Amino acid sequence: MTAIAPISDIPSAQTQAIDWQAIAHDLIAIVGDRYVVRTREELLAYECDGLTSYKQQPAIVVLPLTTEEVSAVVKVCASYKVAFVARGSGTGLSGGALPLPDSVLIVTARMKKILEVDFENQRVVVQPGVINNWVTQAVSGAGFYYAPDPSSQIICSIGGNVAENSGGVHCLKYGVTTNHVLGAKIVLPDGSIKDIGSKIPESPGYDLTGVFVGSEGTLGIATEVTLKILKSAESIQVLLADFTTMEAAGSTVSDVISAGIIPGGMEIMDNMSINAVEDTVATNCYPRDAASILLIEIDGLEIEVAESAKRVEAICYKNGARNVTTATDPEQRLRLWKGRKAAFAAMGRLSPDYYVQDGVIPRTKLTYVLQEIEKLSEKYGYHVANVFHAGDGNLHPLILYNNAETGALETVEELGGEILKLCVRVGGSISGEHGIGADKKCYMPEMFSETDLETMRWIRDVFDPQGIANPTKILPTPRTCGEGAKPSHSDAKFKLVERF
Repeated sequence: MTAIAPISDIPSAQTQAIDWQAIAHDLIAIVGDRYVVRTREELLAYECDGLTSYKQQPAIVVLPLTTEEVSAVVKVCASYKVAFVARGSGTGLSGGALPLPDSVLIVTARMKKILEVDFENQRVVVQPGVINNWVTQAVSGAGFYYAPDPSSQIICSIGGNVAENSGGVHCLKYGVTTNHVLGAKIVLPDGSIKDIGSKIPESPGYDLTGVFVGSEGTLGIATEVTLKILKSAESIQVLLADFTTMEAAGSTVSDVISAGIIPGGMEIMDNMSINAVEDTVATNCYPRDAASILLIEIDGLEIEVAESAKRVEAICYKNGARNVTTATDPEQRLRLWKGRKAAFAAMGRLSPDYYVQDGVIPRTKLTYVLQEIEKLSEKYGYHVANVFHAGDGNLHPLILYNNAETGALETVEELGGEILKLCVRVGGSISGEHGIGADKKCYMPEMFSETDLETMRWIRDVFDPQGIANPTKILPTPRTCGEGAKPSHSDAKFKLVERF
């Protein structure tokens, strides 16, 4: 029999009660010894996702290759009643893939095949480990592309995008991930394999695909995803306008939309972000003395784009833009977008750590909310850099701090929470594309009533009556939110999983 290396010795009464050696043997029988990670040193690589402020090693990591292997792994977890957490590339920013100490981390990184490309019906079928940008690379030669484009698109995976309902620069015009997922093959928390949705744009019955996308691994694991691809636009132009105030850039955004123009993307960066990215990637396009820059991408028919670009340029100047630069060829456009895509990474130039939030506000509230964020920054004593999807009001305030300072993380968490509450107060949301995960679940009651949250728990219990699929995520818990114990809804009348 193959010798089993020791698993992590995380101190936990529950860990001691579980026969992890037996679980390791069962998992090795499914995927092989090489793909069951259980030494403390190896587990370090999986102790957090992109939200690096929080770290926790899982008990075991397993890397399946097929749907059948994922199913078998989940059945092992269900039989031992141990929690499992799904993980893609680990780029998430809300702690959605943060392991639990007594959990099995199921990593889909090996599942990276593009299974089908159907240009006639404008769809592709991929495994969850396929990197977002690979989809466009696979279809661009035939004049197609995949619209959702998070800033991490060169490394984030489709499975993670589906779990978090990720957005990106082009979500203003084309929507987030859920608008591009036609269906999926999923493994439910009992290990059964089900198909939801279909390969056609519309199908009758309940929208289970809509329920699943954005569920952050709490309802199961997607092992195949059918995606919609789009024809590449005939013409694309990117405009960069720089302003002496952030308010002027925000007003320009509202005026562009009010004029009936829907750009492919509209992004704002403040002065702090501008200088950070120029120091890091040297686009040599962003004026360092600008209070803000506004990037606007217009796509469509050539005559339509040309006319819209003229109108947008006029609106920019009307609102006080100092200069407007226009890029038409791919290389020029890429240079203008380069800094925006590198903005989060560039924060390392300014601070050893940053804490990013992801709130949504009405466009008309941009100026007010940015002013309020500045007041909160002064109150708490931490700089806040602003980079965001301006067109749909999806803010990404980056709070700069040093985690080595005692109490700093707790303070910036409080500051981040105040920003989210502000977003809700003006009619917005606590998340636009990063998900809720472990980071923002305590703020769910700010946005949802207890009836709303109870309904979500019912849906979750339908899919996962044992409560083992990424538990403690999304919904507030007594441990973290000071709430009383919640009643269970896993009785017979809610057990509807076998219905689909």
